[in-house]
Amino acid sequence: MSSGLHQRAIVIDGLIISNFNRDVFEDMRKGGITAANCTCCVWEGFTETMRNVARWKRWFGEHGDVITQVYTTADILRAKKEGKTGIILGWQNLTGIEDQIGYLALFKELGVGIMQMAYNTQNLIGCGCYEKVDSGLSEFGHDVVAEMNRLGILCDLSHVGPKTSSDVILASKQPVAYTHCLPAGLKQHPRNKSDEQLKFIADKGGFVGVTMFPPFLKNGPKSTVDDYVEAIGYVMNICGEEGVGIGTDFTQGYGQEFFDWITHDKGYGRRLTNFGDVINPEGLRTIGEFPNLTAAMERAGWSTTRIERVLGANWLRLLKDVWRA
Repeated sequence: MSSGLHQRAIVIDGLIISNFNRDVFEDMRKGGITAANCTCCVWEGFTETMRNVARWKRWFGEHGDVITQVYTTADILRAKKEGKTGIILGWQNLTGIEDQIGYLALFKELGVGIMQMAYNTQNLIGCGCYEKVDSGLSEFGHDVVAEMNRLGILCDLSHVGPKTSSDVILASKQPVAYTHCLPAGLKQHPRNKSDEQLKFIADKGGFVGVTMFPPFLKNGPKSTVDDYVEAIGYVMNICGEEGVGIGTDFTQGYGQEFFDWITHDKGYGRRLTNFGDVINPEGLRTIGEFPNLTAAMERAGWSTTRIERVLGANWLRLLKDVWRA
């Protein structure tokens, strides 16, 4: 268990896709999570995504003692003051708008503040990281990026192909992010980003949230929280101390059926990848163990300022820039 640093810090997780319920929300509080980007669209279209958002709206009422919805960075600071976890509604695919750009404004009004351009495969906007040919950002995609910029929605590129990612980085007039990725320099994988990709997004004012998802870590299911800190440090050496944060990709509460769904195209098509055993790093098996991450950073000799930045201060600044609130 870390010192009071974790308790004092703003702690923002750039991606959680757990099987959300009361137990998970209480574990977020146990882990000291100030705010988290929580997925409510993966492969779904408009109607199913709306149902997912409606379910979150119900949860905000039923579990208002431990979670609260985030629309602005002021809401994140309020959540910290009230001892709750702020929930940022986010997407991992733009299938939720189907072919209607006007739906972006609707979902922004409902509180969706982060949207990934494509999830693993091709969509109307661009290409995912598992396609053999990445054709880049479509003309429709350029219009979508411009509208997301206008509305103040963060463009996420974590599962996006390299050509589409670079196109979005160049097209966007506001910072974009890999909300949850790992460096290919420590392990080669289609989901991991090369040193060149990491440097490119950083040089263009973008942001990198580092994941701990075990199939992408150097030591796989044998990884520890210290391996995760090593990966964060690796990315910081490329992107700088102020352009990096946390994006765990916690899948807490899910079993094999869920992993089969997310590793097949659109949830039912061809198999895209095989994760093998998904065992979170020792010391960070559950969200409630989050203070162990701060302790591991302290063990690594990181300064208080560096730890506070990575835990959440960097995320807070990025979101304020993008949301303009």
